[in-house]
Amino acid sequence: MPRSEASRAPTGPRDPVVRCEGVARSYRLPTRDVEALRGVDLVVRQGRLTVVAGPSGSGKSTLLRLAALLEPPTTGRVVLRGTDTTALSARRRRLVRRAHVAYVFQRPVDNLVEDLVVAEQLVLAAQLRGVPALDPGPVLAQLGLGDRARSLPHRLSGGEQQRVAFAAALASGADLVVADEPTAQLDPVSAERVVAAMRRLCDLGSTVLVCSHDEAVVGAADDVVRLDAGQVVG
Repeated sequence: MPRSEASRAPTGPRDPVVRCEGVARSYRLPTRDVEALRGVDLVVRQGRLTVVAGPSGSGKSTLLRLAALLEPPTTGRVVLRGTDTTALSARRRRLVRRAHVAYVFQRPVDNLVEDLVVAEQLVLAAQLRGVPALDPGPVLAQLGLGDRARSLPHRLSGGEQQRVAFAAALASGADLVVADEPTAQLDPVSAERVVAAMRRLCDLGSTVLVCSHDEAVVGAADDVVRLDAGQVVG
């Protein structure tokens, strides 16, 4: 990657996976500009479950999108695995994201390919990231899905679909798993199992960044950043 587009510093096991420094994000509407974030700092450390919490409209999802390189900040810096992504072109940012980030969407069905069985979802995730495919069996067993390997997505509950998405992220070898409100559309029992799956991913060495207003998710976190009106409040 050319130094003119990004600077890279050596990283070690204690370095953050992603670091947002003073990030702000504004959106232009027909009649006014809206500030979704205003000078927010975020540090996501290796092997930890970090939760961005706050009410609807506080900027949680926007911060996740910046950390996952889905969009750039208006001002501030996002450093992913030692790469300062601030000046990257959209193409370069996409390549860095593909190499390091797995994104789990809020709607469970949006995370899966409808005509692939569960085991094939994991194989595909590895192929898309260009890493050797793991045996899906042990990965699924670790997340309580050992009996679902040959099931199509429409045969799964919403909670099972979300756990498959996290299993696919694990199979892909992503440095950072980012999940936007992963329990928002689930019943309490399914949500509890998804929270357990996220904790299990961290136990296995993955790094997970989540936004949520679900206090059960917040309670399972290693680190919590609370937002309100686009700013850190705790």
